[in-house]
Amino acid sequence: MLDDDAGIAVEQRPAFREYVIRERIPNYTMPERVIVGGILPETGVTYYDVPQTFGVTPYRYTVINGETVLVEPRSRRIVQVIE
Repeated sequence: MLDDDAGIAVEQRPAFREYVIRERIPNYTMPERVIVGGILPETGVTYYDVPQTFGVTPYRYTVINGETVLVEPRSRRIVQVIE
């Protein structure tokens, strides 16, 4: 489970989603459901730095199955799904 401090704060999520759309981040499709704790494949997924305006975080983000997720870069584990 993620502490709220480490991810994107609730009040920042709408702006963060808009940012991701504006940046035209490519969507990666995978057969598994996108859930916190899921592990992303080693290849084929590009991870992006979260801009500091959304808070300093050790995580990266990407778009999987149309959902923006925060990922722990070393383990490739999903730590937050941005609703």
